[in-house]
Amino acid sequence: MKLRIFTEPQQGYTYDDLLRAAQTAERLGFDAFFRSDHYQRIGPGDPGAGSTDAWITLAGLARETSTIRLGTLVSPATFRLPGPLAISVAQVDQMSGGRVELGLGTGWFDGEHAAYGIPFPPARERFGRFEEQLEIVKGLWTSEKPYAFEGSYYRLVDSPALPKPVQRPHPPIIIGGLGAKRTPRLAATYADEYNVPFRTPAETGAAFGRVREACEETGRTLVLSVAQTVCVGRDQAELDRRAAAIGQDVASLREGGLAGTPAEVLEKIGEFAKLGAERLYLQVLDLSDLEHVELIAAEVLPHV
Repeated sequence: MKLRIFTEPQQGYTYDDLLRAAQTAERLGFDAFFRSDHYQRIGPGDPGAGSTDAWITLAGLARETSTIRLGTLVSPATFRLPGPLAISVAQVDQMSGGRVELGLGTGWFDGEHAAYGIPFPPARERFGRFEEQLEIVKGLWTSEKPYAFEGSYYRLVDSPALPKPVQRPHPPIIIGGLGAKRTPRLAATYADEYNVPFRTPAETGAAFGRVREACEETGRTLVLSVAQTVCVGRDQAELDRRAAAIGQDVASLREGGLAGTPAEVLEKIGEFAKLGAERLYLQVLDLSDLEHVELIAAEVLPHV
């Protein structure tokens, strides 16, 4: 099991906060550093300095780190046109020496779309655009000649399909979610990794099963992964303090996330491993508490 640090910068963290966290994660030996892709705080609370752009952030981190992998979980297809997105990700892949991964989804948070003038079509259209984006981005990265595409939502004519990413045939693509039909089909067709975010082992196992069935039809094999909110303490007092800092209670975190002592957290990680998960994204919500990341590195990481 590879452990990855996953952050939510829209909750009020700056680029400097993310840089400290990414460099800490790299120094401690975590496999990757990921961030969400949102333009507005989710839920009530102080927005702080506001959010940051995901791919501008990752471009900066690409030059300030050297070994850790970098990516989004996930970028909404509504935010960017597929051609410019392919260019941005390919450039960051070059800037990082081939360490980038693209998590891509339909987009769901209508409030941030309204706040920043981003069109937010109905779900059916969002899924249609999402599928065309997946095909276009992969096509632009892999085509050895001028690329063209004619779809219901996008049309590309004689694209030079440049720049190319460092990773060949292309940077890994991650698709996540719990949809019963469309999501498994899209993952089995276009993705390299399928992620189940913030669900119990039972729900995760069912979602993995649906994707495995879809992969039997496409003849492909995907990396399976999960994302879980993490809250670890050496004792109850430390655990309570960390839960309070992110506005959650320990009981709920134990039930729906990874919370407890290092031994308790390792036991639950083992449940996901038995289901076939190969990567675990640890959602770290308090980036002012990097001692939390240090504890996970010392007491959890060596045992997975």
